Amino acid sequence: GVIEGYGDSTFGGDKLMTRYEMAQIVAKAMAKGANVDKLAAEFADELDNLGVRVANLEKKADNVKITGEMRYHYVDNDGDVEGYKTELRSRIWVNGQINDDWKYTGMIENIQNLKDNAGNEDTKFQRAYVNGKLGGLAVQAGRYHAKWSEGNVYDNRFDGVQVAYGKDVKLVAGYGKAAQMNGVNDAPTAKTNAEDTYYAELSGKADKLSLAAGYYDFKDIDREKAADKATGKDQSIWAVAANYAFDKNFKLGAMYLNGDEDGYKGDDDGFVVTASYKGAKAAKAGSWGLVAKYYDQGLATYVDHTMNGYADSYTAADQGFKGYSVTANYTFAKNIVGQVEWYDLEAKKGTKDAQTLWSQVVFTF
Repeated sequence: GVIEGYGDSTFGGDKLMTRYEMAQIVAKAMAKGANVDKLAAEFADELDNLGVRVANLEKKADNVKITGEMRYHYVDNDGDVEGYKTELRSRIWVNGQINDDWKYTGMIENIQNLKDNAGNEDTKFQRAYVNGKLGGLAVQAGRYHAKWSEGNVYDNRFDGVQVAYGKDVKLVAGYGKAAQMNGVNDAPTAKTNAEDTYYAELSGKADKLSLAAGYYDFKDIDREKAADKATGKDQSIWAVAANYAFDKNFKLGAMYLNGDEDGYKGDDDGFVVTASYKGAKAAKAGSWGLVAKYYDQGLATYVDHTMNGYADSYTAADQGFKGYSVTANYTFAKNIVGQVEWYDLEAKKGTKDAQTLWSQVVFTF
């Protein structure tokens, strides 16, 4: 009774079977008590459409999942900062289910420098953290990725712990060590983190309007500048943001930031305006999107900016940066997404400027 064939009393043994037909066979085998957990996990979506309960089958079938991505990346800088870089980055993610409430995530990253013929590459264990529940709190601890205030303050690894509470109105708070802008420095005598970093974010949504506020306190920070390495500096930043979705495609947002850094006497505030239309989705071939941003940020308002322009290389004498960026992304085929970004930025003080063409193609699996 597991395989019944077609209505004309044939089995069609010379034909390819569809996923839906296979799901029917799995469902009938399950009904008879067969141990087909791995098959049930593979055909979970089809079984769900058939009304067969498959909750937790995937966990029973395999507690560990491996996914990944490969990215080819090219960047070209012009203006006062010239030069290009081309790299191949591979990331392997390992996700393990510890129990019903806790899971583990790890990520190994390999970067190959394709600019020369020396075969330069670097492999590091960049993520290792757990997620779980303690009472009504969602907990994350270990080496995880932190993107604060839409990346206009910080976008990099973070070694620490955070807790989150709420859904429609959400509060997130954490403590740990922020990685320096260029990642872990292998030299044993070099500083690798901003010590004792605290942060808190509050966000909520009402219909089409989203609001957010954040506070970030960095102790003994290293900006990767020779003049700053002798003594660490403390830096605190707060930000407020509002985003309004006019419809499912178009969104407009604005953010104000203010910062305080030890010994810095330059511009201490900033703002970012963002307009976005649609967006490429890896699962949907032919999907695309556009994003335009305008930046005006004093040096005290960011530590490791999410942008791919030349902002992070400005010194205290430049007092931050201002300018605009335009981004286009497109899904060539399922799980193959391309992106091109153009930046035109200049220092807030002086005459230094830079134009950057940044591009990538990402393959996910």
